[in-house]
Amino acid sequence: MKSTILSVAALAAVAVAAPAKNNLLALRQMAPQITDADILQYALTLEHLEDKFYREALDNFTQADFADAGFDSTFYENLKEISADEMTHVSFLTAALTAAGAQPVAECTYAFGVTDVKSFVATSSILEGVGVSAYLGAAADIMSKAYLTAAGSILTVESRHSAYIRSSLKQSPFPSPFDVPLSLNQVYTLAAPFIVSCPSTNAPLPVKAFPRLVSSPENPMNITAGTKITLLTPDYVVKPADGTSTIYGAFITVTGPVFAEATPVDGGFSLTVPTAAKGNAPIRGQTYVVLTGCNTTVTDETVAAGPAILEVS
Repeated sequence: MKSTILSVAALAAVAVAAPAKNNLLALRQMAPQITDADILQYALTLEHLEDKFYREALDNFTQADFADAGFDSTFYENLKEISADEMTHVSFLTAALTAAGAQPVAECTYAFGVTDVKSFVATSSILEGVGVSAYLGAAADIMSKAYLTAAGSILTVESRHSAYIRSSLKQSPFPSPFDVPLSLNQVYTLAAPFIVSCPSTNAPLPVKAFPRLVSSPENPMNITAGTKITLLTPDYVVKPADGTSTIYGAFITVTGPVFAEATPVDGGFSLTVPTAAKGNAPIRGQTYVVLTGCNTTVTDETVAAGPAILEVS
């Protein structure tokens, strides 16, 4: 299979930039100038995806299927509540955009890769975690206080969804004292693989997808600080333009990224999960890591690939 070589020369040149005080400030300073309507369209795009994800699963799998997979009737009923929440979020955002004089984006066509109940629940946990990070990251750019409050009220519900699903998977429902904000482009990179196509009438979003970065299936099941992991770069190769500069894995946290040198290996990079400095947000729970040639900050201008998603204990 043909591979694309991505140069990180421009990224390495940014390495002397002053570190951001925190990741929320960096997102605010570096994000492109977008409007509240753009953010609502972006949020609606994500809510359409989640809404369809739950509706499709509840159509495909019965309560008996969930029971056979080890999930009781209470879990099944709560899933229906989560599905109803996502449908309500779609209705709310659609109405808000219509009231603002914008044409709301419509539902796209998706491929979730779900083959059974267990893969559905595992994917649900990831999507809910990404949803939390999406709203948290976008909050810094919302100008309207009313929209900000509404987005915050959705964020807290998505966070409860995430905690419930995590607990059902025997994971800590609240593994970290901080959630992780992601930029619009970082979130879209994670959502894009599920999107097959969208209606041509949908307004274009001011987002782009970075090259994919995925956790190797050979990585240990229990990943902690100090664990050596491999991140794969499917169908492309990341190389420094000068052939010698260092590539880093940047673990995103609300108090700023934590960097680890990444060593090229067949199909990707190997690195060791770092420990955040005392007093900063820990690297724990659903964790996001990007590849970059910069070791001082992470912005959309310095990301070469990713995020990849890891579960860190």
